[in-house]
Amino acid sequence: MGLDDTFSYILFTNPLSANTINVAKAAAGGVSSYLGLGPNKVEVVKMVPPEPLWKLALQTGPFVRIAAISGAAAVILGAYGSHKAYPDDKGQEQRRVFDVASRYHFVHTLALLGSPLCRMPYLTSSFLIAGILLFSGTCYYYAFTGDKSYSRLTPVGGTCFILGWLAMLI
Repeated sequence: MGLDDTFSYILFTNPLSANTINVAKAAAGGVSSYLGLGPNKVEVVKMVPPEPLWKLALQTGPFVRIAAISGAAAVILGAYGSHKAYPDDKGQEQRRVFDVASRYHFVHTLALLGSPLCRMPYLTSSFLIAGILLFSGTCYYYAFTGDKSYSRLTPVGGTCFILGWLAMLI
């Protein structure tokens, strides 16, 4: 008995290996017959053609479009505010308020972009849009004009941001 015969016996023809191979063949045959696949049957899986993202965005309501407008406004206001000459007496404070408004505007625009994934997208989006208008809007107004007459609405906008994030949990 040569080395090849020894390996053949160990791997294939001894009672334990032969029985294991027969069980595996029977199981594979049983599964294929259960699935309705015979030796000559081939199952063809048809893939759904991929849908462009812009078509998916149209199906999610107005949120992606509103986020696009908000993002464009954030860029425009960011460019304007970063090149604006602030007065010397309160310019540092106005610049700081502008930076906060711009940062919150951008972050919450991105959150608005993801709002169609929420269970209640209209509620979430409403709070985020209100937060952008009331928080960032009043901060922009102060940064550009120096007038604090609308600053009492800023905390309301911050509360709307918080409620918008919490509405994502619902």
